[in-house]
Amino acid sequence: MAEVLVVVEASQAAGVKKVTLEMLTIARTLGSPSAVVLGGAGAAAAFAAKLGEFGAEKIYAAEGDEVDGYLVAPKATVIAELVKSVQPAAVLLGSTQEGKEIAARLAIKLDNGLLTDAVDVAADGTATQVVFAGSTIVKSKVTKGLPIVTIRPNSTTPVPAAATPAVEQLTIAVSDTDKLAKVVERVAEQKGSRPELTEAGIVVSGGRGIGNADNFKLVEELADLLGGAVGASRAAVDSGYYPHQFQVGQTGKTVSPQLYLALGISGAIQHRAGMQTSKTIVAVNKDAEAPIFELADFGVVGDLFKVVPQAAEEIRKRK
Repeated sequence: MAEVLVVVEASQAAGVKKVTLEMLTIARTLGSPSAVVLGGAGAAAAFAAKLGEFGAEKIYAAEGDEVDGYLVAPKATVIAELVKSVQPAAVLLGSTQEGKEIAARLAIKLDNGLLTDAVDVAADGTATQVVFAGSTIVKSKVTKGLPIVTIRPNSTTPVPAAATPAVEQLTIAVSDTDKLAKVVERVAEQKGSRPELTEAGIVVSGGRGIGNADNFKLVEELADLLGGAVGASRAAVDSGYYPHQFQVGQTGKTVSPQLYLALGISGAIQHRAGMQTSKTIVAVNKDAEAPIFELADFGVVGDLFKVVPQAAEEIRKRK
């Protein structure tokens, strides 16, 4: 079977990200998964066990300061040369800020088609995409070159398929034009005990109905009881109730957890675009006509300041 290159999303602090495991799962329907690790010295060795657990049959390691010390340009060059050498069946990248920029540069270098924000890829390279703020599902194929596809996080459930990957070190040859943007400092974001928003299995989000920043403690408390992440609507973020990095929606982050709780969120299309693929949606809103109820699997019409504490108390009893 032809190789399928999966560009690894990972960090030394957080390890291999869930979207990488999702891509390895999808890659197995297209061919033989090969992981591409781009980072500092020793990155491939650190991630090899996890990548092998989810089916990577080979690991291509592009390690060193020429890759790790600059922004995305050297990474795109390394992958482009690897594609020319390997002639893979497809290339999968995460639909993240960096993943999409690498994919765009790669498509230009190879004079190749590109599909972004796919939620699945069929064996023939046909990608499934959710477009127009989530209102339409389309099937797309690259008409020139091989499928280069970015995969939206939380699109599929990662399925283990144990393999023992061989590691192949890549020779890195990048030009001066790839080194125009240098990384001068890295600051590790402070992490709490909650899971990362885009990878969480449970997300509890608050909207304008929360009322103020202090009341967001109610959202945080419920999220912590459930072992979930905290999200916020754009209205809540714009009102200063919660930091922007937790915004869920078309101009924020896209989540697709097993359980999504929307507290005091009206359900405007901008927010729905970022969470409507959640497996089970529970909404609490005092407005019985709120659009969120059209999407919710379960809805409670009521005052969230009465409903949520009752729910929290019941969860405590069952723990």
